[in-house]
Amino acid sequence: MLEKLYNDRILALAEGLNKDDRLDHPQATVTLDSPLCGSRIRVDLVLEDGRVAEYGQQVRACALGQSAAAIMKKLAVGRDEAELTRVRDRMQAMLKQDGPPPGGDWAELAILEPARAHKSRHASIMLPFNAILKAIEQIKSGTDTPDDTTA
Repeated sequence: MLEKLYNDRILALAEGLNKDDRLDHPQATVTLDSPLCGSRIRVDLVLEDGRVAEYGQQVRACALGQSAAAIMKKLAVGRDEAELTRVRDRMQAMLKQDGPPPGGDWAELAILEPARAHKSRHASIMLPFNAILKAIEQIKSGTDTPDDTTA
C-alpha cells in the first residue's frame, strides 16, 4: 500500500522541492501546521491586481505534503483567489469525498489520489492550498495577523 502511495513521481517532486524558498518582502506571511502529522508550511505572498505576483514557501512535511507544495510553487504565480479556491475545494473533495482530481493546469495533482485512503496525510497535502488562501485573505483585509496557526 505504501508503494502505491509514495510513487516515483511523488518522490521526485518532493526531492526537487526547494524547501526554503522565502520572499524578501512579502505582503503577507502565513504559517500553518498539521498537528496530526507535524507538517508545517510557511507561505510568503505578494499580490498585484488580484493575482499572485510572487510566491515563496518554507516546507517541513512528508513527501506528499512536499509534492503538493512543489505543484503549488510551480503554478501559483498568475492565479487569482477564485481559481485557488476552486482548486483547494476540488482537492478537498478528491481526498475526502472520492471526487475527481483538479483538471487543466492543475491536473498533476492527480498523483496525490492514492492518499485519499490515508486520512492522516490529508492535512499535510492541504497545507499549501489553505495557506495561500489565508495569505490572500490577510492581504485583502489589510490586517497584520499572527502567522502561526493550526490547519
